[in-house]
Amino acid sequence: MPWYKTPPKRSSSRDLRFRPDVAEAAAGNESGHGRMLRVSRRVASSGESATLALTARVAELRRQGVDVVGFGAGEPDFDTPAAAKDAAVRAIESNFTHYTHSSGMPELREAIARRFREDYGLSYDASEIIVSCGAKQVIYNALQVLVDDGDEVLVPAPYWVSYPDMVRLAGGTPVVVPSTPASGFKTTLPDLERAATRRTKVLILNSPSNPTGAVYTARELETIGDFVARRGIAVISDDIYGALVYGNARFASIACAAPASRPFAILVNGASKAYAMTGWRIGWAAGPKEIVAAMGRVQGQITSNPSSVSQQAALAAVTADQSIVEPMRAEFDRRRRVMVARLNAMPGVTCHEPEGAFYCFPDVSALFERTTAGGTAIGDVDRFAEILLEEAKVAVLSGTPFGAPRHVRLSYAASLADIERGLDRLEGFVKSLR
Repeated sequence: MPWYKTPPKRSSSRDLRFRPDVAEAAAGNESGHGRMLRVSRRVASSGESATLALTARVAELRRQGVDVVGFGAGEPDFDTPAAAKDAAVRAIESNFTHYTHSSGMPELREAIARRFREDYGLSYDASEIIVSCGAKQVIYNALQVLVDDGDEVLVPAPYWVSYPDMVRLAGGTPVVVPSTPASGFKTTLPDLERAATRRTKVLILNSPSNPTGAVYTARELETIGDFVARRGIAVISDDIYGALVYGNARFASIACAAPASRPFAILVNGASKAYAMTGWRIGWAAGPKEIVAAMGRVQGQITSNPSSVSQQAALAAVTADQSIVEPMRAEFDRRRRVMVARLNAMPGVTCHEPEGAFYCFPDVSALFERTTAGGTAIGDVDRFAEILLEEAKVAVLSGTPFGAPRHVRLSYAASLADIERGLDRLEGFVKSLR
């Protein structure tokens, strides 16, 4: 069993009141004495984020003095731009530390609208934009607004680990739409047509993709956009890695590529990846005014506004000269090429070249029938990732929580020296298998 699915420890008699199974059995005690608390079915159906779990495990091993090379990071290893940090300091010093509008400062929403105009040629009013505590909250808010109990949400695979659980927490049913390296890990119109039913309410689209690095072309997005418009399906377009594309790839917005899709599109982005501001927790979306307003009502009842200081930092980032992103993008590109070449040179490993984001997603299934030098069978991808961490002290993410049990995810959001060191260990481990 993989470490991120480790079962809970056996409860002692004094903490049985917190066990959902015991709570179910005790629920019939109408006196209230001895009744147990139980976790809701929605929450019980969701799991822990595999990416966050791996990050925590690597941190704990390092705290214990273990030399682990971690390829699990989902955040840039660069500093937040100076302009953003300076703006945050000014906000603190001027006591800009109180509530803002729950959907974000008007000035920030207007600045984001200008970015949509200047970067993609899309005209949005500030009332059609919401700022949230990260792009993750934006997506969660959108699903809460769009999905009713029993509605189906199309989730192309491989997918970011949180999408299916977010759908379940909204009462919906995730419908996985598989893809393969042959299609560049991109869903196609025939795939969507086969998966869609009368209960389909939403499509979640991620380009550039986490975990595969796939980037949809404008023509591909035109086809998908026409599909959602024809079927009346909402599309949540997760564009958080849009500034990080490489080679001949070009980022395109579905609302530009397929104008008919715009009334159905919620365009998600944020400060985390482009500006190395993951910890500041600022994400945003643009979409139909009534949907964005409803997302604001949800947010107002859950978190209220994002951090006022973080909003000032984000305002400085989105209004700065956007050339600040280029040095980071160029360095990611250099690391990407090194990692892809080295992975494809390893026996039994094949890696499709990513065009965006900062992940490689190699297929390691050819190694499943092998054993370690000590005779331990690999068996599957979860065991592969576990043994690799135990024996080589290299942390990668199993593809299972991404809907791709033949693959592992490696982030190249690490220094080139650490990448080379980790790949040396990985190569040695692979070559040692029998």
